[in-house]
Amino acid sequence: MGCSKEGMSGEKPPEVYIKIGNEKYETKLGTYCWKGVCADTAGPVDLLKGKEPIKVIPGEKIFFIMDYEPKPNEFHLIQINEKNENEILVKENGFSAPTQKGVYYYSYGVWWMDEKEENLSHGDAFYAFVLEVK
Repeated sequence: MGCSKEGMSGEKPPEVYIKIGNEKYETKLGTYCWKGVCADTAGPVDLLKGKEPIKVIPGEKIFFIMDYEPKPNEFHLIQINEKNENEILVKENGFSAPTQKGVYYYSYGVWWMDEKEENLSHGDAFYAFVLEVK
């Protein structure tokens, strides 16, 4: 997959927040490619080592907020819990917290794919955050 230097503003990918109820929380930027520059980081568990998990109630709705245009047109959410990895369905910029108690790490990957040329990405980024279901 190619990465183009065209069309994206800013030196790094835009910030992504998660919104739970009326509260907004930062995510941590991980691996990305932006304007032809790529940065590789540790995965979400290592990237967030020592960070206090965001406390949520079982099944609570969580939404992604990105104040940037154009919005990415491809995204994937991976949940990591006790060595298990699962892809989580994102609908209308959100998903539901797990129903089981525990600590869950997430990797939210987004891509700005070219609308005309298949497999050409104008940028991609992975954002990490950790939730604790009480």
